[in-house]
Amino acid sequence: MKLDTRTCIRTGITIVAIYLFIHYWSVIAGGIGLAFHAASPLILGFVVAYAVNILMSVFERIYFPNTQNRFLNKSRRVVCILVSYLCLIGIIALIIGLIVPELTNCVKVLIAKIPPLMDQVSGMLQNNQEMSWFVKEFGTMTANGSIDWQSIVTKAADWMAGSLGGAMGLVGSVVTATFSTTFNIIMSIIFSVYLLAGKKKILSQIKRTAKAYLKTAIYEKIQYFLGVLNESFHSFIVGQCLEAVILGSLCAIGLLALRMPYAGMIGALIGFTALIPVAGAYIGGAVGFLMIATESPVQAVVFVIFLVILQQLEGQLIYPRVVGASIGLPGIWVLAAVTVGGSVMGVSGMLLFVPLASAVYRLLKEDVDKRTS
Repeated sequence: MKLDTRTCIRTGITIVAIYLFIHYWSVIAGGIGLAFHAASPLILGFVVAYAVNILMSVFERIYFPNTQNRFLNKSRRVVCILVSYLCLIGIIALIIGLIVPELTNCVKVLIAKIPPLMDQVSGMLQNNQEMSWFVKEFGTMTANGSIDWQSIVTKAADWMAGSLGGAMGLVGSVVTATFSTTFNIIMSIIFSVYLLAGKKKILSQIKRTAKAYLKTAIYEKIQYFLGVLNESFHSFIVGQCLEAVILGSLCAIGLLALRMPYAGMIGALIGFTALIPVAGAYIGGAVGFLMIATESPVQAVVFVIFLVILQQLEGQLIYPRVVGASIGLPGIWVLAAVTVGGSVMGVSGMLLFVPLASAVYRLLKEDVDKRTS
């Protein structure tokens, strides 16, 4: 096989590029992280705009779609954007209104029950000869054998006074982080509004630029890939939201039927956390278990049994028909996508990797079918 000069140069450049990429990976990764951090308001704004556009598309089909009135045609975009954001804010406010007050009460109940619980633990430790050193080391006892909470509070106050400098630094860091997060959220919302207001013009400009610089075959492949990706994300978001509403409603109805406390709040919480595929409902269920346990440990155990049964119903009947059918991804790959996404990017990775895996799975399936047919 005869190699020409051009092939040798390309091979050499590729080898050098791979070497530099591996050798300077830490610098490259740091640069990519810095770029993502700087562009985070824009990325978040795009994500918000994409999600809101699903609602907006529905309202655009409802808001006088065939009218010839000039004012209605000009106001359609503004009205639909405003109504979409109001609906989104209303949903978030409703969830917070249901969850936060009850969760606050739960924390208060837990705090109130900690001292009696610690007294029971201290009694158990005292009766255990092997653990008696623990009480002597970390707890101050009164004459009747209970823990002297006043002494512990005094020691804690002395420790806090000694750590005041570090605490002030922590407060400063929290304030800075809060300000930065607030700024990013405001900028992302503004950017999302601009994207939604000019979405047709922006898409037209992107298509025109892509056609100008890409070959027709490459442009059509990219367009098809982005179309499949858009369908996967759209189907996943709609299906996941619908599944979360169904699961939360069934949970609330079941808890009301079983006469358990915090039924509405736990139903809303599980519905909200169910937006995270596979593991989301269990996260909400853990919080719900703690809340019910503050009222009745027996009811908390019943709640766990009820949640397991509900999750089996959801996994076997609801999820495959509502979400699985819409994204066309087998359950094993959904679990794999959630696991990998959670490891790489946390909760956002869980939400991102499922529709992404669905798009890749569909493209690979179509390519394999084409090659084997």
